[in-house]
Amino acid sequence: MIITSDNLQDTDKIGKIIGENLKSGTVICLEGDLGAGKTTLTQSIAKGLMIDDYVTSPTFTIIKEYSGRLNLYHMDAYRLDSEDDMYDLGYDEYINSDGVCIIEWASKIKGLIPKTAINIRISIDFENDKRYMNIDGKGEQFDIIKEELGKVFSLRGHI
Repeated sequence: MIITSDNLQDTDKIGKIIGENLKSGTVICLEGDLGAGKTTLTQSIAKGLMIDDYVTSPTFTIIKEYSGRLNLYHMDAYRLDSEDDMYDLGYDEYINSDGVCIIEWASKIKGLIPKTAINIRISIDFENDKRYMNIDGKGEQFDIIKEELGKVFSLRGHI
């Protein structure tokens, strides 16, 4: 499914819908160029998880933790040299927890990603100031997210 985000309000709505429908144990993988909006989308997902803290990029800390309806573990694999680096940070404890993991630059650790992960690739159309979110995955959690996003965005012709 591809959703068009025409503005920050659309991105916020997409993230909130995702966050409101997440269940524990879900992994979301975010890809996109620098400045595509990965952290911005994560901030909106956090709102949907009822997280009051301001969510910032974990580029230098690699993993940040937030508490809400479900715990959120926000990870950034951009600066990692190998999948082993992620294990050294306790990745397996986070991924097997009862929280939600959002991993920016997940392709750098693709061998560690569960098959049921929800994958979101964000691309930018600079000329028209739009973002396109290609969302795919397998399993019940993906099906729920797809259905809920479809209720809002297909009606607007953005899907």
